[in-house]
Amino acid sequence: MTTATTAVTTARAATASGTPAARTARTARPRAEGDWLLVPVPQPHRPVRLFCFPHAGGDATSYIPLARALAPVAEVWALRPPARGGRSRHPMPPDFDALTAAVTEALIPHLTGAEGGRFAFYGQSFGALLAYEVARALPADRRPEQVVVAGAPAPAEWTERETRDLDASELLRLTGLDELVRADPDLAELALGGIRTDLAVTATYRHRPHAPIGSALYALAGADDPMLATTCLTGWAAHTRGAFGHRVVPGGHLLATVDRPGPAELLTTLLTERREPAPSRTAPREQRC
Repeated sequence: MTTATTAVTTARAATASGTPAARTARTARPRAEGDWLLVPVPQPHRPVRLFCFPHAGGDATSYIPLARALAPVAEVWALRPPARGGRSRHPMPPDFDALTAAVTEALIPHLTGAEGGRFAFYGQSFGALLAYEVARALPADRRPEQVVVAGAPAPAEWTERETRDLDASELLRLTGLDELVRADPDLAELALGGIRTDLAVTATYRHRPHAPIGSALYALAGADDPMLATTCLTGWAAHTRGAFGHRVVPGGHLLATVDRPGPAELLTTLLTERREPAPSRTAPREQRC
């Protein structure tokens, strides 16, 4: 059995409640790294860091399940966006370009700290666009090995998708937060405030033609995502000179922020074997990107 295959097997087994890896991940104490970053499950001796960018309205804690699942193979560093949670007094930058610049500056000191010197990006929806633009803003020799984007159209196809005039329940449903809020209704107003803050920033985004990045790029979509046609994933191919792959996985708009094995297993394969997972057999849904 190869080292990479062993890592994949270990990661899958870590989701079992009785394993030592699972117990360690559950008891590890989160660590803040400045204002912008949280390490939900510190794993300092892992060979790769995975920097995670939350969805609209999300924060770093939404990546705790993923950080636990990936603990055997990677250390997750999650972005802490301003204007919510522990950063509620910190204002959101005025536009998408300013947000990209601020995040890029915050990440640079931490990019090569993994034991193996490797790092990758993962972003969901709003976070996918931000992850890609931060990767593009970095110097060419300091870009991530891989950029994994989920639940988002390619930058050239990005629009506001007519969400500004939706009522609260529809906005929560489309962004995939309705299930989370249903368990705790008091979270609804907090979630909506963060969503609207992030959508206002996203509304300032303007795609500018540019050279593709050299990082490998993988695009994911949930089979039941109401906000993204699975046929839109191939649009990301034009934005990389490196390897490209796309896959449809079980789930809705939010994939790695809920405790399901699919995205974690797929990310484990990407991070350890450095190859594209087996193609999805889910039939594509035709709709506007």
